[in-house]
Amino acid sequence: MELALAQLQVVAGDVTGNTERALAAIEDAAAAGAELVCLPEIFTVGYFAFDEYEQCAESLAGPTLDTVADAANDHDVAVLAGSIVEDLAASAADGIATPAESGLANASVLFDRSGERRAIYRKHHLFGYDSAEADLLVPGESLGVAEIEGFTVGMTTCYDLRFPELYRDLAAAGADLILVPSAWPYPRVEHWQLLPRARAIENQVFVGTCNGSGVFDDTALCGRSTVYDPWGDVLAETGDAPAIVTADIDPGQVETIREEFPAWRDRRR
Repeated sequence: MELALAQLQVVAGDVTGNTERALAAIEDAAAAGAELVCLPEIFTVGYFAFDEYEQCAESLAGPTLDTVADAANDHDVAVLAGSIVEDLAASAADGIATPAESGLANASVLFDRSGERRAIYRKHHLFGYDSAEADLLVPGESLGVAEIEGFTVGMTTCYDLRFPELYRDLAAAGADLILVPSAWPYPRVEHWQLLPRARAIENQVFVGTCNGSGVFDDTALCGRSTVYDPWGDVLAETGDAPAIVTADIDPGQVETIREEFPAWRDRRR
């Protein structure tokens, strides 16, 4: 499968412009042969635009993700729209969240090539260090896993990388490709490169990290979207400017590596 990570220029509060750039990236990636495209974390309003969250929140059946679903169908490509600020009450009204849920969430949706919603993931670990995310949002509780183009795709988001048990749970659920939409800033570049590599090695899975590009006041995103194979080797990567990163990945490699080096089989619970 040809995987594409769309490292977008994300402008704070510019939902229209950011969405247009996302749609253009989906079209370009599909034209270049991509079968699955991943978008960054809160690509709509921008992760650090906390004052805009409530105003820009919408249902997962709202206009933004409807346009992404249409793009997936139009261009015959699966898309991980990861992520938007979700209005849980609005999603509940649309039958996508339970009526008991309310507030805002950091939510990703995985669409197949026909634009059908295949999985939803609400970020489990909310960032509290010098960030308003933990104050503004409620955490998710469920794993996001779906079969897409021969892979079992697991969904996580940014700060989740620091919590390896989530990745172990996804691998135990059958995930052989885990995608990580993110808004990872400078100066923690080394962590951004080390943590997903470790998650790939310890679970013997592919990991794709899709960061944004841009500056929010005094915070700059570090980009460096990367595809890691189950050995932790880098298959494709980029710098901090907007780019589309692509890699050809094979689910059979997961089984081959686990047979060659059976650490997954040898684990004890």
